[in-house]
Amino acid sequence: MSVQSLPWPEGCWGAVSLTFDDGHPSQLEKGVPLLGDVVLNGTFYLNPRGEGDSWRDTLAAWQIVARMGHEIGNHTLSHPCPNSYAAEPTSRGGLEDLSLQDLESDILKAEQRLRTMFPEQGERSFCYPCYMSYVGSGATRQSYVPVVARHFAAARGLGERANNPFNCDLHYLHSWDAARRGGAELIGLVERSVAQGRWGILTFHGLEATHLPVALSDFSELMAHLDRHRQRIWTAPLITVAQRIADWRTGRAGMETPH
Repeated sequence: MSVQSLPWPEGCWGAVSLTFDDGHPSQLEKGVPLLGDVVLNGTFYLNPRGEGDSWRDTLAAWQIVARMGHEIGNHTLSHPCPNSYAAEPTSRGGLEDLSLQDLESDILKAEQRLRTMFPEQGERSFCYPCYMSYVGSGATRQSYVPVVARHFAAARGLGERANNPFNCDLHYLHSWDAARRGGAELIGLVERSVAQGRWGILTFHGLEATHLPVALSDFSELMAHLDRHRQRIWTAPLITVAQRIADWRTGRAGMETPH
């Protein structure tokens, strides 16, 4: 398969998206400046929760990030995870206790706040909290991927493979959890994706922090590699790559001749 037959910009062999979950302070303090140093943009998935108007203060710090060209994505309001992830039962409950309507309401409340604070951003992508895409349990368990697909052009989950532009599910994209991986390993994941002509997505949480950490030296090593090889590796926010693939698929369908 030639590079020209794929949706990537001219000269690029594959794509990579750098995504960051939960709005950790280390992302603002360390990740954004390092991305700025190499002029690369990523996707930051936020939970705009807070009582009264306190959520505005939380999101205000991210407005400059959006103006730099980074995508601000939807990660729900309350970040619901499975009950099994909690150390002990909580009054809030988890995904098993929610209905599709509950989850959709939570997502749309988050979206309303994000649109208020980032009016310049058009489409945004969604990120499944804890990578889980269901509500209920047992006989009542249901996927909420169709709910997400009604409101977003793309959504990111988890999966140990790169995304094939021909047939990946844009509403449950695979990503690699970058936590505790070294720079060489992160670069290896990117290079494997590019060698296959595919789209690799990396998920970061804390940078030089305690929560699902990646060492700053390893993150810097990856940034330097992407900077050096930007002519063949397209690094772009998740929504940007997803929209390009969707447009490419539409064009391919229009070019096909019925047999």
